[in-house]
Amino acid sequence: MTEETLLRVENLYKHFPIFKGFIQRQVGAVHAVDGVSFTVKRGETLGLVGESGCGKSTTGRTILQLYRPTAGHVFFEDVDLASIKGEDLRRMRRKMQMIFQDPYASLNPRMTVGEIVGEPLIVHNSASGKEVNERVAELLDLVRLNPSFASRYPHEFSGGQRQRVGVARALALQPSFIVCDEPISALDVSIQAQVVNLLEDLQKQFGLTYLFIAHDLSMVRHISDRVAVMYLGIIVELAARDELYTDPRHPYTQALLSAVPIPDPTVEESRKRTILEGDVPSPVNPPSGCRFRTRCPIAKEICAETQPEFREIAPGHFVACYFA
Repeated sequence: MTEETLLRVENLYKHFPIFKGFIQRQVGAVHAVDGVSFTVKRGETLGLVGESGCGKSTTGRTILQLYRPTAGHVFFEDVDLASIKGEDLRRMRRKMQMIFQDPYASLNPRMTVGEIVGEPLIVHNSASGKEVNERVAELLDLVRLNPSFASRYPHEFSGGQRQRVGVARALALQPSFIVCDEPISALDVSIQAQVVNLLEDLQKQFGLTYLFIAHDLSMVRHISDRVAVMYLGIIVELAARDELYTDPRHPYTQALLSAVPIPDPTVEESRKRTILEGDVPSPVNPPSGCRFRTRCPIAKEICAETQPEFREIAPGHFVACYFA
């Protein structure tokens, strides 16, 4: 990992409009991502965690411009992706790829594995004819699949094998940055470790940079260098992996980590779990002030008035909480 910043996200917003009635009048918006800022260094893995519906996947897709942001900037190699389009964006796309969550939905059932993995090469004119087949065989070998599988269809593979096909497709154009959108959550536990180990090996081999989105906190701890915790469209805490897991400062992070089982019966018995009250508020109408205050055990009046600043409380440790 170098100190060079590869990706810089500044005040990123993504709101999905809600339309109603015959003339489709906009009556509101889903605040999926609401002012997110962070950086990713070249060669590092930034883990992004939070419960379902907090905006993790939307953040990943908006960074890659699969969703165009409502506001904010995404600087990739100092180019603002939010301000370019057409051919300029297409050229940048070669350097950024995505591994999707569901290996059953992200592969076209009508295409063979060879066509799926080779498609990016043809679309971006980086190979043609025989070269495509050679490169596909190389890529399949790289993700530990038999190159002779190129003529098979996705339905002939297991979930873990399909996810490897997804990884091969993401690597086809030799990108420097990959968004891993919960790449293991749809897989069996026994297969998850294999896919994560594969991602780590590929990172070492090609110097890849990952944004690793996940629910599984123990897996994020295993693979990430730094971890960002997201709640209802905003990042509430960001720190180096070990620091976040040993010294979480935000009440939401503390609650999340208290739910992770510890494989030591004596420690497990003596530790205190933080059970959060109530449900996650709706992103259509988020609470005033601090987003987490409606479920926070230490909330005070000030929390309802203004949103706490995302501030650095220790070197490299950022928290959005008045009482951290």
